[in-house]
Amino acid sequence: MHPFASYVLRKYYRETGWNEDNLYANLTRSSNALLDFSVPRGLHFSISKSPNSLFKTTYSMNALPSLNGSVGYIFTSCNLDVKGSGDVRFKDMVDRFKVFDQPRKPEGKEEEWLAGERVDTRDYLLYGRIYIPTGRLDALYSTRITPTLQGMVAAISDPRTPIMSERPRTHGPASNVMFSLQQDTGKWCTEYTWSAEDGMWGVRSLYNFGKVGHSPESSQTDGGKEGHASAGRRSSLKRVDEEEAMEGGLKGRVSLGGEFYFSVKEKSAGVSTGIRFTTVPDATPPSFQVPSSSAAGPSNPRGPPSQPPTTITALFNPMLGHISGAYAARVSRDLSLASRFDFNVYSYESEWSVGAEWWQRRGKIRPLPHPTDGSEPSPSVTDLADEVQGVVKAKVSTTTDISLLWEGRLRNVLVSLGVVSNLSSRSKPIKSVGLELSYFSSG
Repeated sequence: MHPFASYVLRKYYRETGWNEDNLYANLTRSSNALLDFSVPRGLHFSISKSPNSLFKTTYSMNALPSLNGSVGYIFTSCNLDVKGSGDVRFKDMVDRFKVFDQPRKPEGKEEEWLAGERVDTRDYLLYGRIYIPTGRLDALYSTRITPTLQGMVAAISDPRTPIMSERPRTHGPASNVMFSLQQDTGKWCTEYTWSAEDGMWGVRSLYNFGKVGHSPESSQTDGGKEGHASAGRRSSLKRVDEEEAMEGGLKGRVSLGGEFYFSVKEKSAGVSTGIRFTTVPDATPPSFQVPSSSAAGPSNPRGPPSQPPTTITALFNPMLGHISGAYAARVSRDLSLASRFDFNVYSYESEWSVGAEWWQRRGKIRPLPHPTDGSEPSPSVTDLADEVQGVVKAKVSTTTDISLLWEGRLRNVLVSLGVVSNLSSRSKPIKSVGLELSYFSSG
């Protein structure tokens, strides 16, 4: 379950038109949602409130295994329509399998002029959280410098951290400041980072082959003018180089990226590369085009797409000798499966993981409108746009660990219940059990 702060950050990206899925760091997000989902440990509560569209507060408490808590505040320059936990779109609150949106060049905000002077300001987000009783402070500042350039500053201040020269290598998170500069042109997405703790410089880049999508505004205007005229020609004409044998395979696009980082303090460097294949057309529509459950009606098709939504990724780290390949696909309307194989060419260690997610739905009874010709009304039918009530996730790997997680909504509270077990251990087959309750409101 996404914390409230993460939900607001994703909402901010969506409102400002920033595509976080185009980052190299999120190359394996689809398979990670099924294979690396986090299971709550102990008992966790969180309550959040949005007094207005600009300011948010969040409070959390861990009751087990130890008692601690935190208080956080979020402020944004743009209005965010943050719904309550009872009516928020459930899929926006959990990590899930999805087909990535077609990469597109970010659009800047509209210019505002007053008396011949431009008065609009840059969008930004401010976030801060303090942990009790440790006194640790987390902070984040994100701003759009240009339509295609975004800057971020993240900081951690821990009063328990000893002096840098005296801190052992086994110590936990230390006080640190990290700067990040992200540039997204749709075709290319590059991220530059610098960490003050160890003087680490890094660069990540991702290149998308194929065409780049249009912005929502331009696609609506251009599509209305040319869509009807060219739809018939596109359906009837056939390319000269098109072959019948290609119609049976998966059609998609490929993204290729890599990263390089160097630590001045540790005198060490690292490099990795990755590739991703995603099916097209997008089986998961962009978040700004997802219809609500009330807006969707019986016209929404229940049948499967023309090809199964699939994401295939491969990563390689030559310095560590780590190779990873993952395959994730939606095999039915409510079931997605994923598999990943990790191998180290130096130690010959390997791991095979399999994960799945199954969505639970509740159909809505929607009565048909009364006929005007005087005949008897038809009985009520179940609306095809039934509501998602929860999701069950499971993961098993050759490390003998089995993870089970259920995330759902009970009335107005979001609930996450999970267990991690090791069946090979007779003394302690259950490693951890956790329950997380989250409630937030707006207005």
